[in-house]
Amino acid sequence: MSVKTSHLPYKTLIRRQVEDAGMQTAIANAQDTISANRQRVLDELGDTQSWRDRAAQLRHYVLENLDALLYQLSENVTHHGGHIFFAKTKEEATDYILGVAREKQAKTVVKAKSMVTEEIGLNDAFAAEGIQVTETDLAEYILQVARDAPSHVVVPAIHKDRHQIRQLFHDRLGYEGSETPEEMTRFVRTFIRGEFFKADIGITGCNFAVAESGSVCLVTNEGNARLCTTLPKTHIAVMGMERIVPEFRDVDIMITLLARNAVGLRLTGYNTWLTGPRQTDESDGPEEFHLVVVDNGRSAVLGSAFNDILRCIRCGACMNTCPAYRHIGGQGYASIYPGPVGAVLTPLLEGYQDFSFLPHLCSLCTACDAVCPVKIPLSALIRKHREEMVKQHIPPTSERMAIKAFSFLNSHPSLWKIGMVAGAPMAHWFIRKGRAPLNIGVLREWTRTRDLPTGDGESFRSWFRDHQKERKND
Repeated sequence: MSVKTSHLPYKTLIRRQVEDAGMQTAIANAQDTISANRQRVLDELGDTQSWRDRAAQLRHYVLENLDALLYQLSENVTHHGGHIFFAKTKEEATDYILGVAREKQAKTVVKAKSMVTEEIGLNDAFAAEGIQVTETDLAEYILQVARDAPSHVVVPAIHKDRHQIRQLFHDRLGYEGSETPEEMTRFVRTFIRGEFFKADIGITGCNFAVAESGSVCLVTNEGNARLCTTLPKTHIAVMGMERIVPEFRDVDIMITLLARNAVGLRLTGYNTWLTGPRQTDESDGPEEFHLVVVDNGRSAVLGSAFNDILRCIRCGACMNTCPAYRHIGGQGYASIYPGPVGAVLTPLLEGYQDFSFLPHLCSLCTACDAVCPVKIPLSALIRKHREEMVKQHIPPTSERMAIKAFSFLNSHPSLWKIGMVAGAPMAHWFIRKGRAPLNIGVLREWTRTRDLPTGDGESFRSWFRDHQKERKND
């Protein structure tokens, strides 16, 4: 699966999502639960803003010194017997990984949850090579069985409830048990457990790489990542080039905020640090370790007006509070990166051609700004995208002409006054029962879900003038 998860026209896609009541209920319940738990565990920290300030400063320092930190990381990965590869594009990343797979004559791969591997389309690349891939994260496995796309960066199957999952397992896997999470999980375990033992390669993402030691940090709530990194003879970790911290002590700050903001927990079930392949005095671990560092457009973002988006630690807090996400779900964004972060990041990585609609899936309510643990000004960056698209003449000509006309009228008080005086009675005549006689374009989209306001034929200026006269007479 690549970044683009749907080829439907965006209006058709969003309309489908808005009409999916089951999805909206699942998203709303998850948002409410996670948000309540998040607030509770953040309150335990005490001065939450100081933690956010420190995390933002740390991520800013990383971006300011990224070249030096990546060099240090590279030296330490090599020093501990690992291999590191810097991929400029997604194609370079998948070619390198496939090269390792061919060298090992790999037939089967087990994979832990990783957004960047979905970004580069790794599963599709393996499938084209005839290599079997098994997603071992429970939610990712559900989506793999369903042949569905993720809808959240932390909880990818958030849009599905247990009734749908039980039916899916029944239809695709012959499951006959109950719809309790415990029983369904035990059932899935019987499918996946054997895959770990026969896998030739284990693939993981990387929450944070530690420059000072060459270590990879994995933050998970399931034990599958540890099995992916210890049982197969070869472990390949894939990371975005910005997912790095200078020292081990810095990881403490990041995972403290990551766990609390992602799922409302003080700490996730598993926090794993891996440094190179298995050494001679160690009893487990892979014989060979590869770290693939992916650029895929990040260098162009670095130092630009959108630089702050590279601070993101993929906690999903912005999605857990976003009202637009609540109504259209993650799949409404047609990208593996949904929500406010996706509205900013995806057009930068993939361009405006397919994703120019994403910055408009936002009311600019700034709720995401208030919860981001690394203080990314998401709403400002979304607004910046809109400005940039106008500069590039991406909006339709009719929209640009309408905005120009409005700006011209708005900047000439006398014309604006004439428009208001004439427009009030015209609107009173024009609008009947919340509808206009010509429901086309923007009017049609508006009245599809709401009524137009019905005026009384009087402009505010006229009402205010008359109201002032009445007050003087009184």
